[in-house]
Amino acid sequence: MFFQNYRNLINEKEGILFPSNSYRQMVLQPAYDEARKHFLDAMLQIHIAHLKMLEEQELVTSENARRIGQAIQNLDLEYYKTRDYNPQFEDLFFRIENKLIELGGDVSGNLHIGRSRNDMGIAIYRMTLRKKMLTLMQELLNLRQSLIVFAEEHVETIMIGYTHTQQAQPTTFAHYLKAVIDQLTRDYKRMQAAYNTINRSSMGAAALTTTGFPISRERVQELLAFDDLIENAWDAVAGADYIAEAASIVQLAALNLGRTSQDFLLWATQEFNAFKLASPYVQISSIMPQKRNPVSIEHTRSLLSSVVGDAATVLQMVHNTPFGDIVDTEDDMQPYLWRAIDRLVGIYKLFAGMILTMDVNKENLLKRAQNSFANVTELADSLVRSEGISFRQSHKIVSLCVRELMANNKESLASLTWNLANEKCVEVTGKTLQINEIAFYQAIQPEYFVNIRTLKGGPAPATMRKSLSQAQDDTVHLENWLREKTEAILKAENGLEQILKGWTEHE
Repeated sequence: MFFQNYRNLINEKEGILFPSNSYRQMVLQPAYDEARKHFLDAMLQIHIAHLKMLEEQELVTSENARRIGQAIQNLDLEYYKTRDYNPQFEDLFFRIENKLIELGGDVSGNLHIGRSRNDMGIAIYRMTLRKKMLTLMQELLNLRQSLIVFAEEHVETIMIGYTHTQQAQPTTFAHYLKAVIDQLTRDYKRMQAAYNTINRSSMGAAALTTTGFPISRERVQELLAFDDLIENAWDAVAGADYIAEAASIVQLAALNLGRTSQDFLLWATQEFNAFKLASPYVQISSIMPQKRNPVSIEHTRSLLSSVVGDAATVLQMVHNTPFGDIVDTEDDMQPYLWRAIDRLVGIYKLFAGMILTMDVNKENLLKRAQNSFANVTELADSLVRSEGISFRQSHKIVSLCVRELMANNKESLASLTWNLANEKCVEVTGKTLQINEIAFYQAIQPEYFVNIRTLKGGPAPATMRKSLSQAQDDTVHLENWLREKTEAILKAENGLEQILKGWTEHE
């Protein structure tokens, strides 16, 4: 008796027909809200492309195609974009289909010949994701271009490079920035690869096994601007690696920029004083009048972590799911990747603005390099050349010099003399220094250290200018690819509009 009473109570709260109140609130309503924001245009484009193919394959008559096309044309999309979920219809697809039959008559039901919600849904997901990826890639290129322009201004801005968080060797700010540029370029190329995986058509796979109707999968692929087909019908509705690949790449891109954000946040401290952020990118304290808080960098770092988290959620939701049509990889999952991409787009935009408007403290960076031991590698190299000794012997001579200076509380090479180096050279090799004092003191200057590193990939100004010029040249190829993909989609969308117009102009 107690059990029955409890069941009756649940039925009163949840209802006795599909969907239950909790299922509607937890699953169907959120899915519907996402669908009406993201899927309506893609759904109608699929309707038009599929209908055109059915007409060409003579699976529907031209007259019926015209009637269905007019029904599609008469759909009030703004109505569906603003209306809440209606439990009379399981999802947006059935709500639209019901309206098409209402507008065009029962013949509109033939629009579903040779297809399923399964292959349609995957195609919609892919069409939605490909546009978001192109938007992301455009913003990445904008940031990349901003960094190139910024780096060109700092090919002679000498700073200390760090390894293991400790002062290592002199370099330039441009050298560091070019490393970030190259990393962004790799992120872009990974996104290209992901786009190629994403932009493949599932249409014609139907539920799982294709269809007995003689449809043309290739024609729908062409009309929807997909670059290829997912050949195997099972794979078309089951494969989730397209979204997992995109999530992995978005996650890696966020991790990459997060490391740079961490550097910038450290360099923004008054102790480092490497640069000053422009006023639009700092906030003041409510109590400490002197504060200029670099919140733009802080938020960049924390939001990048949220991108990593959302992308990780996608990968976790795929984990150990059956290899078939399953909701785990559908409506519940997709928004996590969309949110990660949208947020990364905004971060790229914020970071570009922040970089281009900051003032770099060139004098302070140079002074720090001069008043350090970061230049000793070049002194050791110079002694190898001038003294004809092994690098290990040279390394020991310089190391003994540094140890003695530090023992006497002298914290930079500015205190190193030719005489001290000569003394240590005799101690190690039994011979006096052959290098003259002019060459010796030149070898311990950070400017000389940088200028002599002319090898490809090094920080010498001429080398860096050549490297940045090549990066600028590469931009043309990266932008051309992006433009080609974007224009292909726009051309297809315009083509579908013309097809629809052809059906409706005789109305």
